[in-house]
Amino acid sequence: MAMPDTQGVLQVIVRLRALLARARELKLAHTIEPPLPSSEFQGDLGLPFGTTRFVAVELAARQLFEELVGTTAIEDSNFVHIWNLLDILSICGDQGQCEPSLVWWLIEELLETQRIDGCRTILDYLESRRERLIAKNFIRQKDIVILRAFNELLRRLSRAEEAVLCGRVFIFLFQSFPLGARSSVNPKGEFHTDNVTTFEKQDRVLDDSDMSIDATPSVGKLAVQPEQTPIIIEPDSSLSEDALYPIFWTMQQVFSNPPTLFREEVFEEFKKGLNATLTKFNEVATVSQGTTESHKSTKRKAEDSENDDEFGNTFNPKYLTSRDLFSLELSDLAFQRHTLVQALILIDFLLSLTDKAKKRLAHITVQKALQYEYTLSEKNAEWAEKTKKAISKYISDGPDGTFYYRMVSTVLSRDKNWVRWKLENCPIITRVPLSSERFNDGTKSAKVACTSRPIRATPGTLDLKFLSAVGNAHSRDTSNISARIPDMQALVTKVSATELDLEMADGEEAELLHDAKASKIWRALRQGSRTKLSLFEKAEDGKDLQVFVETLG
Repeated sequence: MAMPDTQGVLQVIVRLRALLARARELKLAHTIEPPLPSSEFQGDLGLPFGTTRFVAVELAARQLFEELVGTTAIEDSNFVHIWNLLDILSICGDQGQCEPSLVWWLIEELLETQRIDGCRTILDYLESRRERLIAKNFIRQKDIVILRAFNELLRRLSRAEEAVLCGRVFIFLFQSFPLGARSSVNPKGEFHTDNVTTFEKQDRVLDDSDMSIDATPSVGKLAVQPEQTPIIIEPDSSLSEDALYPIFWTMQQVFSNPPTLFREEVFEEFKKGLNATLTKFNEVATVSQGTTESHKSTKRKAEDSENDDEFGNTFNPKYLTSRDLFSLELSDLAFQRHTLVQALILIDFLLSLTDKAKKRLAHITVQKALQYEYTLSEKNAEWAEKTKKAISKYISDGPDGTFYYRMVSTVLSRDKNWVRWKLENCPIITRVPLSSERFNDGTKSAKVACTSRPIRATPGTLDLKFLSAVGNAHSRDTSNISARIPDMQALVTKVSATELDLEMADGEEAELLHDAKASKIWRALRQGSRTKLSLFEKAEDGKDLQVFVETLG
C-alpha cells in the first residue's frame, strides 16, 4: 500500500485544525451536547484526494488525537475539542472523505486510555451520537470495531460493582445492531463452562449424624469441575444446612453446562439436589429488604412498599460461597429467586429434548450444532413438568410474586422464540418494506370494498319478500337469540383476559388458550363487521380490537 508523504499528512493536520476552529465558533458550550451540525460540514472539506488520501487522513487524525488526549484530562472542559474531532471525522466518514470506521478506531483507543469514570463519560458521548455513528457503513465496516471495543471494555468491568455501566454497554449494542445480526447469536450453542464455582470442601462423607444443624465438618476449597463425582443424598430427605451446602453449590456445575445431565447418574443426583433445595426454601423464613416474613405471606410491610427499586438493589451476578454466609443466603428472597430462575431455564432446556418436542421440529432443517441425540425420558419429563409447576407456584406466592413470575415467564417465552430462530439456522428476519404506491393502492381498495352500497335488483332475481313475513313470525325468537349474543365490550374484555392467561401458560394449556383466544377474536370481528367494517384495517388481524370499543356510540 502506498504511503503518503510527510507534507501531505501535515496539510491534513492543518485542515483538521481549521475545522476544529470552525467547530469552536459553532459550538460555544464545553460539554458533550450539542453535537456539531452536519449541515455546516457538507461538501468538499479540503481534505486530500487520491489513492493515499484515506491513509493521510488517518495518520493526521491519529497524530492530532494523541496530542489532544495526551494534554487534556477527560474532566477538563477543553476535552470538548476531542468530542468535536470525533464529530468531524464521523461526518467526513459518512461523506466518503475518510475511512468510515476511523472514528470508531479512535473511540476504541480512547476507551483503552481512560479509567472507568472516563469510560462512563465516553459512553455518554456515544449514547448521544448513536444514531449518527451507525447511520451509514455499519455492516462490515463499523460493526466489528464496535464489538471489539465494547468486548474489551466489558472485560475490564466488574459485573458486581459496575452493573449499571455494563447494562448501558449492552443496551447500546442491542440498539445499534439489527435484530437479525448474528454477532451475538452463539450459533454453536456453546455453554459458559469457564464459569467455575468454588466453595468450601467437606472432607468426610455425610452420614445420618450430618442431618442435624450442629454438624461442623472440616473445610477446604473445592472448585466444581465437569467430571466431579456427584454427592450422594437420599431423594426425599430434609437436609440440614451443612448437608445441603455442598449439594447446592455442586448444582452450579449443571447450570453452567446442562449437557452433563445426559449422564443418568448425574441427572438423578441433580433431581435430588434440586428437590432438597426446594424443600429447604419452603422451610426457612424469607428475608426481603431488611424484613423477615413467611414466604407464604403475600403482603408487604409498609416500609417495603416505599422502595420501588427492590429488584435493582438486589442484583448480584455471582454470590459468595462461604459456608458462614450460606444460612443467610438461603433465607434471602433475591438469592432464592436467582437460583429458581436458573432452574427454570434449565428445565425449559430439558423439555425441549422430549420426543414430542423433537417431532415439532421434524419439518425444518435444524442446525447440526444444536442437535442433541439425547432424548428426555417420560419419567424425567414428568419430573421436569412437576418441578416447574412447583417452582412457579413458589415464586408467585412471594412478595410481588405474581409480577415477578410474569416478568420471568415473559422473558423465557421470548427466549424460546430466539432459540427456535437459531435452530432454524438464523433465517433472515428483515423484510423488504412495502412501497408507498402499493400501500396507497391497498388503502383505496379497502375503502371501496368497505363502502356501503345498496343492492340493486336485477332481472330474473327471486322475490324474497316472503322472508319478511317469516321474520315477523319469529321475531320473538330472534330477539331472544340476539339478547344472548355478548356485546363488543364484553368480547374485547374476554380477549384481553385470555391474552393475560396465555402469557403465563405453556404446553397443552397454552394450546387450549390459544384456540379460545382465536374463537373470541373471530366472534368480536364478526360482531364488529355489522356496523364498523371500515375499522377493520385498524384492527390489524384482530390485534387491536379496542378500536371497535372506542368508537361505539
